[in-house]
Amino acid sequence: MLDTHKDTDYGTPRRESPREVTLEIDGNEVTVPAGTSLMRAAVDAGIQVPKLCATDSLEPFGSCRLCLVEIDGRKGYPASCTTPAEAGMKVRTQTPKLQQLRKGVMELYISDHPLDCLTCAANGDCELQDMAGVTGLRNVRYGFDGANHLKAKKDESNPYFTYDPSKCIVCNRCVRACEETQGTFALTISGRGFESRVSPGQDEPFMASECVSCGACVSACPTATLQEKSVIWLGQPEHSVITTCAYCGVGCGFKAEMKGNEVVRMTPWKDGKANEGHSCVKGRFAWGYATHQDRMLKPMIREKITDPWQEVSWDVAVDHAASEFKRLQAKYGKDSIGGITSSRCTNEETYLVQKLVRTAFGNNNVDTCARVCHSPTGYGLGQTLGTSAGTQTFKSVEQADVIVVIGANPTDGHPVFASRMKKRLRGSATVAGARLIVIDPRRIDIVRSPHVQADHHLQLKPGTNVAVITAMAHVVVTEGLVAEAFVAERCDAKSFGEWREFVARAENSPEAMEAATGVPSADLRAATRLYANAANGAIYYGLGVTEHSQGSTMVMGIANLAMATGNVGREGVGINPLRGQNNVQGACDMGSFPHELPGYRHVSDSITRASFEAAWGVEISPEPGLRIPNMFDAALSGSFKGLYCEGEDIVQSDPNTQHVAAAMMAMECVVVQDLFLNETAKYAHVFLPGSSFLEKDGTFTNAERRISRVRKVMPPKAGLADWEVTQKLAQALGYPMHYASPKEIMDEIAALTPTFSGVSYERLDELGSIQWPCNADAPEGTPTMHIDAFVRGKGKFIVTQYVATDEKVTRKFPLLLTTGRILSQYNVGAQTRRTDNNQWHSEDRLEIHPHDAEERGIAEDDWVGIKSRAGETVLRATVSERMQPGVVYTTFHFPESGANVITTDNSDWATNCPEYKVTAVQVMPVMQPSAWQQEYSRFHKVQLDLLAARAEPADVASAK
Repeated sequence: MLDTHKDTDYGTPRRESPREVTLEIDGNEVTVPAGTSLMRAAVDAGIQVPKLCATDSLEPFGSCRLCLVEIDGRKGYPASCTTPAEAGMKVRTQTPKLQQLRKGVMELYISDHPLDCLTCAANGDCELQDMAGVTGLRNVRYGFDGANHLKAKKDESNPYFTYDPSKCIVCNRCVRACEETQGTFALTISGRGFESRVSPGQDEPFMASECVSCGACVSACPTATLQEKSVIWLGQPEHSVITTCAYCGVGCGFKAEMKGNEVVRMTPWKDGKANEGHSCVKGRFAWGYATHQDRMLKPMIREKITDPWQEVSWDVAVDHAASEFKRLQAKYGKDSIGGITSSRCTNEETYLVQKLVRTAFGNNNVDTCARVCHSPTGYGLGQTLGTSAGTQTFKSVEQADVIVVIGANPTDGHPVFASRMKKRLRGSATVAGARLIVIDPRRIDIVRSPHVQADHHLQLKPGTNVAVITAMAHVVVTEGLVAEAFVAERCDAKSFGEWREFVARAENSPEAMEAATGVPSADLRAATRLYANAANGAIYYGLGVTEHSQGSTMVMGIANLAMATGNVGREGVGINPLRGQNNVQGACDMGSFPHELPGYRHVSDSITRASFEAAWGVEISPEPGLRIPNMFDAALSGSFKGLYCEGEDIVQSDPNTQHVAAAMMAMECVVVQDLFLNETAKYAHVFLPGSSFLEKDGTFTNAERRISRVRKVMPPKAGLADWEVTQKLAQALGYPMHYASPKEIMDEIAALTPTFSGVSYERLDELGSIQWPCNADAPEGTPTMHIDAFVRGKGKFIVTQYVATDEKVTRKFPLLLTTGRILSQYNVGAQTRRTDNNQWHSEDRLEIHPHDAEERGIAEDDWVGIKSRAGETVLRATVSERMQPGVVYTTFHFPESGANVITTDNSDWATNCPEYKVTAVQVMPVMQPSAWQQEYSRFHKVQLDLLAARAEPADVASAK
């Protein structure tokens, strides 16, 4: 969808009010909601009032004095941005006097501004330039001989944008954006009067300040003061295409602003419902990986992983992969091969991979990375509520009175949502801020950040989530905090009675659980009362809930608590999983699990199977296939021999790396389809180049069930989009696929999946995005789930007995390791490591509490060995009071770090989701890399050498 480059800027935010007022502006009658500014009312009437400090993403400020108007019956010239519309007003926006005043204001601005418009990077996209034209400014009487800022030094410390104070007009838009939109408060105005200038921190360079490089200030700046370096290098874009970010599960809408097939910049789409014009450093700036020199653009094959690669044509590579898969099935049986779908690919591409496995492979051996992140969400919410997804929109948080964050770090993992949440926590001049409860072993940023502080931080011991949630339920039941009417009307009476009796037992009280959880009982009781008594209580959770041996139990415990307090089925409440990857929800929706067809329907259901069999023309096995961990075990036992892995790096991301690597080496044909020669591709026999989100059409589904369009802005660099590669492979295997476009794939998805039956590209273009279910009952989608009834009918309570993890501290392993993410990096880092985001975080480090560090003689930046029963690795230490004594923490963004060398094969009892969050370890100072890291370096070098020695097609032909 091509889009005009500039959106309409209404100057001030939209106001919601049941009351309307009618007034006259320049002789035009206009009706607007009460509270609307005169400036916005004028734009509604088709009249643009000159402005510089005003923009519709920020509250009015009234400093630039360009938007002055005249109002009949009033003295003076009020600013239209700060003056609310009133019934019966007669307003004039254009008079000789107003023209004179505005021209005088502009003359003052220009008297201290460089006149380098022709060579300025903002030429053609500068509001100051526009306003000089609008006001008719033709000369500046004051000259440039006096004091000025024309030689102020430019700050180029940030890798993505520059700050040129010589061009600053001190409109405050950047400062206000940092406060109101982002909530970081990293910018201020330093100095007074003539010396006033925007200051990051305490007059620091941007990179030394608390700036998180979200880009809100750059978007807000009306001049070239804050300017993307990509625009400085490439010039202004000439068209834009609306698409969806390919990073986290927020699913931000973006405009890819282009020159031909080259991206000039990515700007957040103000009409994107997930982000409403905001962004983070990854989506806004870290898109350069798509054109990085490491991109693999030619198909390759080899017989053994010790052989050099051979570049071949697409047909040769695909035919070779197909012949190998056929050979393996003929020799070892139909179930000897399988596939893994990607949470980074589109719904359409994921759907095709699972379809290929079920039709061309003839089995259900398909799984996805959701196995290792949110599979307990699917199971737990499916059991209790009847559907495997979150209940709300992100915007719903604006109606919450109490927010509970469990096992999530939104400011790092889901920063755009975090900004929205922080805004609600701060409140406004007229609305009190929401209250906050954080349940996390680590003191994450949101526990205490500018103008935000948690009322309660329940700093539990890793692995005791279920004990905490059950103790909270105990308080709800025993203190009379149950929403009795809601439960009686909406929930299953039998299961509720059993649950109520269980949680009321003395052994489930906060006092009884305190020794296990480490959470003071008084704090837990107070936090529970706060949530249960709230008019609207909302729970947001992340991988700190699911990646445990009782991950599914905890999800059910959260659902129990929300139902018991009546916090489901309206705005401002709900159960909200913060999904980690851009399309992990969609990958699950599309049938990527070995036991489910698209739409979460079990393969054993004969009616469901019959509908797919009729459409696909094959018989579908009623037996669930292998999960990812089962594939590894079967490979090591000799029964699983071939894998088609699209867009996932299982060698780096899955637990117990050495076990995974051994399984990969035991397979005879590994086919990897990806952008880069990642860790998994080093074990591959066939490499099929993938396409980035900029090179494909399709859809992503975010954490709020929002289906958004992904639009191609440049041709696939390797010649084929991912869906075309999968289609070619299916055809080579003997199964006919003949789609002409992703649109046809979505049409098939809609025809076979009841929750998607109303979804089409036409409807997505019309509505912007759609939240499933979208069908005849909900033709525009379903923003809030379970309003009148749960999907399963009556909500089901499930007993959540706390069972301690097998991963316990011992004398040999006295510390508990937990893992997470950091703002600047993403998942396994394949994308962000190939951008300037490395300037913020260039290695994984181990956070350790000062007490534990002192006991071991560890200082900041020391190399430390982390050893578990699974393996050992070495990282640098960061001594931090974020951690509690006895707990250490690291990230997993860099393959050489080997974070998953030390995680074990413990997993969730229901879904096999790995227990990444609890690993017993010892930490000691060391002098050299671990044995694994030394072997990794050797193997990595060998594989890069084999890649460098690859033969091109002509060489292959001559060798034969």
